Amino acid sequence: MNPTKFDSVSFLKTVPHKPGIYQMFNDKNTIIYVGKAKNLNHRLKSYFNSSKKTLKTDLLVSHIARVEFTLTHTETEALLLEQTYIKKYQPRYNVLLKDDKSYPFIKITKERHPQLSLYRGSINRKTDEFYGPYPSSYAVKQILILLQKLFPIRQCPDSTYHNRTRPCLQYQIKRCLGPCVAGLVSDEDYQQQVNYVRLFLQGQSETIIETITRDMLQASADLNFEKAAKLRDQLQAIKQINEKQVIYNKNDNLDVIGFHYQLGVACVYILFIRNGQTFGHRAYYPKVPSNTELEEVIETFLGQFYLQGNNNRNIPKKILLNYSLSDRKAMEETLSLVANYQVKLVDEPKGDNLKLLNLAIENAQKEVKNKLLQSSTLKQRYDDLKTFLGIKEINRMECFDISHFMGKNTIASCVVFDDKGPVKSEFRRYNISGITEGDDYAAMNQVLTRRYNKPDLPEDKIPDVIFIDGGKGQLNQAKTLFDSLDVNWNKDHPILLGVAKGSERKEGLETLFFETHGKGHYLDVHSPALLLIQQIRNASHDHAIIGQRKKNLKQLTESTLEQIEGVGAKRRQALLKHFGGLRELKNATAGEISQVQGISKSLAEKIFEELQR
Repeated sequence: MNPTKFDSVSFLKTVPHKPGIYQMFNDKNTIIYVGKAKNLNHRLKSYFNSSKKTLKTDLLVSHIARVEFTLTHTETEALLLEQTYIKKYQPRYNVLLKDDKSYPFIKITKERHPQLSLYRGSINRKTDEFYGPYPSSYAVKQILILLQKLFPIRQCPDSTYHNRTRPCLQYQIKRCLGPCVAGLVSDEDYQQQVNYVRLFLQGQSETIIETITRDMLQASADLNFEKAAKLRDQLQAIKQINEKQVIYNKNDNLDVIGFHYQLGVACVYILFIRNGQTFGHRAYYPKVPSNTELEEVIETFLGQFYLQGNNNRNIPKKILLNYSLSDRKAMEETLSLVANYQVKLVDEPKGDNLKLLNLAIENAQKEVKNKLLQSSTLKQRYDDLKTFLGIKEINRMECFDISHFMGKNTIASCVVFDDKGPVKSEFRRYNISGITEGDDYAAMNQVLTRRYNKPDLPEDKIPDVIFIDGGKGQLNQAKTLFDSLDVNWNKDHPILLGVAKGSERKEGLETLFFETHGKGHYLDVHSPALLLIQQIRNASHDHAIIGQRKKNLKQLTESTLEQIEGVGAKRRQALLKHFGGLRELKNATAGEISQVQGISKSLAEKIFEELQR
């Protein structure tokens, strides 16, 4: 069946002729495409112009249930934001990239010939130089590619650098000076390029241009025309990149905070400006109790955001916000103390800063508006589900799913939804053991028993509805189990509902089985109740799949190291913690491996040889 028809005519009337990015959602509320545009109205109209559609566009449009957009100042900024959204949501119709588990940095090693690389993990600034953090590893990789074109210093791992006898392809295409081979570049010239990289990452492009211009003129005066020509080409490349990259005319480091509150919904929208460039943004929705002063909301958010959480978070010297704090001096002093330099809160900016703040406020207002619309839609779905089930109230729902890999590493997931949507803090995964491989019935019995067979189960933890991802057989097993549980329900036990995929396993064709009925029930594909059931079921499925994949990956990593004699559980843990993963360990040299506590030189050589083989 076709998804809900998207009313493009009404939507396009609300889209401004401004640059920005847009996100397209399907009927499961999943982002399926993110794009950028210099003119959002013109670009989005092109998707619904039947005379200009391609096959891909036609397929994409057929799955659109709604579209959202975010305004930006320039198309360049829209490109940066587009990459942030693609990295975060991994839409089906965009290029999908690996999810980052921590904020990445750019690292410059302290060696004779420093290496430039992406880095994740704890920071030790005594041994190396770090620049960041950046919003995603993809952003770092793009910067590294750019730097390699501008400044030819090595990005190869030490294992490659120390073992080469002749220069690699990067040297041939003039993207590396070839420090791995003696005589190709002097230490002085190499360090000069490293200094250029430092200045570039610090946002001092003008200083680089002045330095290279001076060196070029000096080389020309010394009749060293070959060097002068190389510096000329490098200078032109830097100027070109500088014109494309800079979207803010100052080298400021600041956060721009736009706050908006309406009908019980608050949004704090932050633009992160580093070295004069916007490299990310985020919207936060603090829960605001009734009758709370808005100033308290702002102060609480500033304290939690900057003074708690990730130790790698940089506090900028300037924070722009659209709310005047009565006790601003105290907040500034606290932030300055933590940052070890003066931090200013600016609530009445001027010039470019005012434009940035207005942009953050505009996006905060849009986010609140979208949130209110979503809340209205969610209420409609809950009301429709209550009517379908024939009950007056739904305060809590739980859904269970089973995932395994060829019967092994079985994981059960439980997701919780209340009348406001998913309660992610109560999502759980259960490792299933002691059953026959691939026995989903036994796995479901085990997780339901562990979840509910508790005489002292709090009443507020008892759901009104329990969804079982499966057909009549799974539901019958659950019903038999519930009849035998030692639980003081204080009322009838929850409604049990089985959700079976259709014969073609397509969404919208699900069959719903009630515990008291043998016959399946169907809901119309456009039914709000079915959309809510699909959202809950998909959340449970995704939660189980993610847990199962993590378990598989951990087992694979451990089994690889287990094959090496002399590497026990503690040494495996120490190696993986030191390098951050098996991939990084495989790229390490024997000397680097021997630096891990508990690993001797002979064992390090053995580990290195085994991993290389």
